Amino acid sequence: MRPHEIIKAIDKLNLSEKLILVEDIWDSIARSNSVLPITEWQKEELEKRYSEYKSGKLELHDWKEVHARLREK
Repeated sequence: MRPHEIIKAIDKLNLSEKLILVEDIWDSIARSNSVLPITEWQKEELEKRYSEYKSGKLELHDWKEVHARLREK
């Protein structure tokens, strides 16, 4: 099936069917890519941030607080 044919078929679905399809696609991705490829610079950045976290140099924020602040803006 070609991409434009897939889009046409998706357009015919109702909202709940589209949501189920998205969930199925994410599940499929998770099954096939249990370990996502990561570049060297990403590894270095993660190591740097983890090191800062362990040494107490990194200030952590609760996600609920971050979301609340963003909603206020």
